[in-house]
Amino acid sequence: MTATPTLTVRHATKSYGGIPAIEDVDFDLRPGEIHALVGENGAGKSTLCNAIAGVIRLDAGELTFDNAPLVLKSPRDAFDMGISMVHQETSLVPQLSVAQNMVLGRERLFNSGRALRSETRQLLRSLNFNIDPARPAGALSTAQRQMVEIARAVYNNARVVILDEPTAALTPEETDHLFYLMNDLRRKGVTMIFISHALEEALSLADRITVLRDGRGIVTGDASGFDRGRLIRHMVGPDVAQEALDKRTARLRRRINKPVLRVENVRMGNMVNNMSFSVYPGEVTGIAGLIGSGRSEVAQVIVGQIRRNFGGGNIYLGEREIRYRLPAQAVRDGISYVTEDRKINGLFEAMSATQNISLGWLAKWAKGVFSPRRSRLRARAAALKDTLSIRGIGEDQSVMRLSGGNQQKVVIAKTLIQKPSLAIFDEPTRGVDVGAILEIREIIVKLAEQGAGVVVISSYLPEILEISDRILVAKGGTIVAEFSHDEATSEKILHAAIH
Repeated sequence: MTATPTLTVRHATKSYGGIPAIEDVDFDLRPGEIHALVGENGAGKSTLCNAIAGVIRLDAGELTFDNAPLVLKSPRDAFDMGISMVHQETSLVPQLSVAQNMVLGRERLFNSGRALRSETRQLLRSLNFNIDPARPAGALSTAQRQMVEIARAVYNNARVVILDEPTAALTPEETDHLFYLMNDLRRKGVTMIFISHALEEALSLADRITVLRDGRGIVTGDASGFDRGRLIRHMVGPDVAQEALDKRTARLRRRINKPVLRVENVRMGNMVNNMSFSVYPGEVTGIAGLIGSGRSEVAQVIVGQIRRNFGGGNIYLGEREIRYRLPAQAVRDGISYVTEDRKINGLFEAMSATQNISLGWLAKWAKGVFSPRRSRLRARAAALKDTLSIRGIGEDQSVMRLSGGNQQKVVIAKTLIQKPSLAIFDEPTRGVDVGAILEIREIIVKLAEQGAGVVVISSYLPEILEISDRILVAKGGTIVAEFSHDEATSEKILHAAIH
């Protein structure tokens, strides 16, 4: 028998400027379940959760909690009812200690600092959180701040916890710890809403999944009844999914069988060992493999970021052998490399998106003292910024204030403005939300459709499987397996990468 829902949302509607963010959405939470909420950017996930958390008020619709009408005028009302929201950007006060943040808003008339720290320490230990309760919240890592937010919800006997993209900035180890905690809270009867851009997380962790698209509820069902493909079809619509399949088929029919790049027996230190492969125009070549397999290192050898061994193999661009001393030489030859670490190697954070994109043009075509008129260069960069839907609050806003997805699109725009014949993308969607992930993948595929050779290096197998026309598996610094898109599976790739 299905349990009576703890919380129910019926016909929820909220508009901004006459445009509905959510419209006629039904949603419910059962006791002690993890309910994943998935959808593209703008699908309405945050709007729905903000209504449940009392951050916004609905224009229409109703909420019930334990079968009683629920009217929330503020987040405090939701908090008092046992509803807590852990935002991607946490709400802790940086200057206060962990213990002080734990009771913020529910301070006693007389507080003993020592007793509060002792109580907090016991709670944190019970959750397997190794955090000093006297430490300022501002000195904590992203994962630790989220731990404190979750601990605060437990401290205040929360019955419903909303987790908004909790794994976006976490390492794999921190993510495993979070999932262990979520499973433990579920066993204790706590109900959770889990928003994640990583669909595999939703599939493996959640009891049920709800898909939102364009502000409407599309489907709700047991997680066991979904797979990644079905979720994506619900998120983007069946027509879009079929269109992507048709485009891949057409692209492969047009593929030129003369490689744009040939790598032959390349060696670099202990990381790259006799690696050989080819890249073809109009095709997306994926390179999968574990950390240390030589995937990124061979890309850096190709573009001249690091040098191969003396006599360490040959690299051909078309029919011409190449050996670059500097990445600028590769750029001028039509090879672009999108680094896996955008903040350190991909962006000038103090500059605007337009300025960063302009630098991509200058890196390829500026000669000596020659420079085009600034207005023309800005116009080119601004046009590309609009094409890629890079969103900010102002023309001169620094890229450090953009979201991760928009920052990554700026890095990619710097590549596109160079009009490369060969583009290498290293972890192109790391730390990016699901909406931006789909946009970035579309940009990459479109580059291949325009005739460029494209290489995608990724540790995220679903990405490799979805975007690649041909998949290479690296292990121990060499390519050990090759699969077509149709024959590749996660199991085959992992087996080749490990055994």
